[in-house]
Amino acid sequence: MDVIDQADIQGKSMCERNTDTHPGDLISTTIEDRGIASDAVDNAVLDDLVVANHILFKHRVVDAFGHVSIRHPSNPERFLLSRNKAPAIVTAADIIEFHLDGTPVNARGRAVYLERFIHGEIYAERADVHAVIHSHASEVVPFGVSQQLLKPVWHMSGFLGLDTPVFEIRDVVGDSSDLLIRTRELGKALAGSLGRHCVVLMRGHGATIVGDALKQCVFRAIYTQLNAEIQMNAMRLGDVTYLEPGEVEATTRSVGSQIDRAWNLWKSAT
Repeated sequence: MDVIDQADIQGKSMCERNTDTHPGDLISTTIEDRGIASDAVDNAVLDDLVVANHILFKHRVVDAFGHVSIRHPSNPERFLLSRNKAPAIVTAADIIEFHLDGTPVNARGRAVYLERFIHGEIYAERADVHAVIHSHASEVVPFGVSQQLLKPVWHMSGFLGLDTPVFEIRDVVGDSSDLLIRTRELGKALAGSLGRHCVVLMRGHGATIVGDALKQCVFRAIYTQLNAEIQMNAMRLGDVTYLEPGEVEATTRSVGSQIDRAWNLWKSAT
């Protein structure tokens, strides 16, 4: 890895430095397709994936950046993810099938997300996961760059467990990266930090959320962000009371039974 010369940047803002783009700096890429597409996906499944993109944008979980995927319904060794595009304007025609190693099946020359390795490596590691969301939600970022753990403070976020792990990319590639998950190696490391949790924070970057279904994953992404906002506000008032283990289990079970209620509302408003 190239190391930035500190003497080169001392006394000089990054705005003044050479901004020429090098191949390794790109945040999207075009890759040759490999393999034959799996069985056709039901239109309703694709429509829900598109709606998920739009819901996440409306609730400020994603903006121009961020992405959501699902495991292929008939082929667990593949996943479905939009081409490189802002989530708010994703359509069914943008959805591409990928191998778990991040190689597209039917991109047909369209640029794909550089950080697709987040999705593929988590699906490879976690057979129980059927949806993945990557977000840069600003409410969550402070908990990845401080010593304060993100913990459940209300009944809507018991799925966070007793605390939320933080992925430190420096442990894998040192301190000169752009913090993006550019390789399978980094995707595997992120999946390792996630472990059996539902959410993993990414220091200086954002968060990745998983679920056993798309609706559940969207629910968790929205309520992770809301929990972060409430926890931050509560911390300003003094000591915070977090959920106890029994409350985590009970609230996850009871609130989890109402995910369709939330999904139907959000879908109707997109």
